[in-house]
Amino acid sequence: MSFAIGVTLFAVALLLSVAWHECGHMWAAQATGMKVRRYFVGFGPTIWSTRRGETEYGLKAIPLGGFCDIAGMTPHEELTADEQDRAMYKQKAWKRLVVLFAGPAQNFILGFVLIIIVGLTFGLPDLSPPPTPAKVAETQCVSSTITIADGEQTNSPCTGGGPAAAAGLRPGDEIVAINGTPVGKAADLTPVIRESTGPVVLTVDRAGERLDLTMTPEPVTVTAKRADGTTESVSYNMVGIAYDAPPAIKDFSGLDVIPGAFVFTGDLIKETWNALLSLPTKIGALWTAVTGGERALDTPVSVYGASVLGGQAVERGLWDMFWMLLISINFFLGLFNLVPLLPLDGGHMAIVGYEKGRDTVRRWFGRAPGAAVDYYKLLPITYAAVVVMAGFMVLTLTADIINPINPW
Repeated sequence: MSFAIGVTLFAVALLLSVAWHECGHMWAAQATGMKVRRYFVGFGPTIWSTRRGETEYGLKAIPLGGFCDIAGMTPHEELTADEQDRAMYKQKAWKRLVVLFAGPAQNFILGFVLIIIVGLTFGLPDLSPPPTPAKVAETQCVSSTITIADGEQTNSPCTGGGPAAAAGLRPGDEIVAINGTPVGKAADLTPVIRESTGPVVLTVDRAGERLDLTMTPEPVTVTAKRADGTTESVSYNMVGIAYDAPPAIKDFSGLDVIPGAFVFTGDLIKETWNALLSLPTKIGALWTAVTGGERALDTPVSVYGASVLGGQAVERGLWDMFWMLLISINFFLGLFNLVPLLPLDGGHMAIVGYEKGRDTVRRWFGRAPGAAVDYYKLLPITYAAVVVMAGFMVLTLTADIINPINPW
């Protein structure tokens, strides 16, 4: 029951995010003197509508988005007498850019507000954590086998203190070298220990005193069970050291969350931008998932797949993950819509920029402004972009149905 509730809540939250995006376009258009004919949530047959002033507001039967109909978005529309001077394509460039950017801006604003709420309620994950220092938190025994399934790790029973403890390593020791090679972080130690063929010597700083401790790593077999039922096993060596890692979650209280939210927002925008740039490289991984291969955790998800993940998060009581997933999607929607391709907002913004630059150059030479860009001439590029985006969406949806992501 909680799963179904979570899926429904997430789907509704996504729909409201799109509706909020369209509100940005509508409010900016109205504020700059343009005429908004219609604002609807959903597509298809109209379920309900009402008119307020010159704008019709309503709901449609297919809850897969929404739209804001601004008079004269292109010069090819039929305009009534009262729309002639208020047509969007006739307005100053700055007004058009404000209206076009207002939609993605709403996604960023919503994401930022949710970040503050999540930060105060659950804390925020550190998206740019510093490297784990080579400082010993504790020593422990070494299990001979480790099994990883559904995101959970199970260690076989073990006894004793482990090779590190037997060699005299203590909590608080700072490891500064291994086999005489200086180290600065825990990641410098791990590969050397794992691939060792005999004893290793750790040089530690203990309250200002340098000590050389010799220990013999013990072999461990790690078995990972995939979602398709197959398994993979690898063997490497361990000495039983737990490092003093920085906290994965930063807690906030009061106004301290504001600067923390700005830092997190900057990191999230950077991560989202990198994910957006990497989309073309994910096609092969999605195809592998559709054709029976393993589904990588970093592959994109469709609206359906995101809603399922939201439902699974609610089912497990992970409301912080529910909201972080919604935040991530809002930032992705905002950035994706700024890509300079029609029919995205960024494509329309690129046309405005072109017209403004062209007219500026013409003015330098004493010439009148040029005509509005003919959108019909851009239809082949627009259709190509739509086909590519639609194909990617179908591939992603198919992967989510046949081989869904399992982060658990």
